[in-house]
Amino acid sequence: MSSELTRLYDVMARLRAQCPWDAKQTHRTLVTHLVEETAEVVDAIETGDDTDLTEELGDLLMQVYFHARIAEDEGRFTLDDVAGGIADKLIRRHPHVFAGEDVPADMRRSWEAAKRAEKGRSSALDGIAESLNTLARTGKVVSRSRSHNVRIDLPAEPVDAAAVGEGIVALVARAQAAGIDADQATRDALRALEARIRAAENPPA
Repeated sequence: MSSELTRLYDVMARLRAQCPWDAKQTHRTLVTHLVEETAEVVDAIETGDDTDLTEELGDLLMQVYFHARIAEDEGRFTLDDVAGGIADKLIRRHPHVFAGEDVPADMRRSWEAAKRAEKGRSSALDGIAESLNTLARTGKVVSRSRSHNVRIDLPAEPVDAAAVGEGIVALVARAQAAGIDADQATRDALRALEARIRAAENPPA
């Protein structure tokens, strides 16, 4: 571990021991901060400079150290466990880098197949975070259905990024003008899509 990473570890340990606010935090009380810090990293990537991105990545890194420190204080796991776990996962998921295998023709499909085998998942929908915002979850559901070869009809006509963004904004504007909650409507449509995926994965005998 670099000297600065070690210093951050020591700073976090001292804060947990000596700062009343830091000492009383839990994984649950930090969720809002984790979400906010992640959003600020996105902002820095899209509209900031290297100084902004360095600061915001530091804030996000602190959240990782904070959660690991809470777990270590409770005797559950350590920061080394977190780092070791992700390093091991990356090695397992990249046999074309670490085990001399051929580079997969479809990297995304290969990654999803490895995840499915490791975790014993039976559905394309298994493991998709419920707390994702509606648009991100929709994208994940569609991506999973395709990488898992679920036989459902999905639009596939080519489109560029500008058209996607403008189209979504226009639909939200039309929904607002019509008194429709666009987010709720999307959630309803997403639940219907998930039902179609499950039905396609488990056809009647």
